Order: sequence, then C-alpha cells, then structure tokens
Amino acid sequence: MAEILTIQGQQYKKRSPLGVLGLAFITLTIYFFVWYYKINDEVRRFESDQTISPTRSLMAMIFGWLLIVPPFIAMYNTAKHVQATETRVGVRQTLEPALTIVLMFVFSIGNTIYIQEHLNRVWDLAVGPGQASPAPSFPPSPPPG
Repeated sequence: MAEILTIQGQQYKKRSPLGVLGLAFITLTIYFFVWYYKINDEVRRFESDQTISPTRSLMAMIFGWLLIVPPFIAMYNTAKHVQATETRVGVRQTLEPALTIVLMFVFSIGNTIYIQEHLNRVWDLAVGPGQASPAPSFPPSPPPG
C-alpha cells in the first residue's frame, strides 16, 4: 500500500491516494489526522524548513473546528508547502491550494487523494540515479550457506 523511498538519506512514503482515503473512512477520520501530521513532517524534512510545524498544523485541524476557520487555513498552508516542494523538484502541473480548500469544503477528507497524488509526484521526481533508492519493505534474507 505504501512504498518507502529514501531521498537524501531521509525516508518518505509514497502512499496510495485511494488507500489514504479508504483508511481515513474506515477509521472514522482518525487516519486522516495521522496522515496529515506525517505529510507535514515529510514536507518539513524534505524542504529543510523548520518553520513548518506538523504539530501546530495538526492542532489547527483537530481543535480549530471550534472556530471554523483554522482547519481551512492549515490545509491551505499545507497545500502551499506541497506546491513549493513540487516547484522545487520540477513538477509541471502543481497542486492548486485553492482547489484543495474547495475539495475540503465539499468532500471533507476527499482532498487527501489530491494532495497525496501530488506528493507522490514529488517523491517520484526526487528519486534519481545515485540520489536515492527504494528502501526494502522487509528485511533482506540471509545469504545461503
């Protein structure tokens, strides 16, 4: 369901967009919050931008609904960070933060597909010859003998 990639010595997950949505639905949105924290952390590490705070973004998502606006601002900022990451690695059609907000408003957690698809494009382009290699998802078997 998820492929672990190593880029510049850091591990990132290339997740199935439909898998993210499915898990969020099955777990009654609990996985959405886990996913949201993890993608913010991955973008922070990839961009080496310590101003991106996965915890602050997650708290805005969880508790911000009391004030209605904070989750939309947090999602917009996350989308802007993903868009900047896409631009940096050379993705031609980047994520549109405004569309992310529309999807969030209309489909609630349905914007996970859109964001994850764009993150997967970043990971695909960032993995290059000599720069990174996919990490095995299981331990290697011992040599025979």
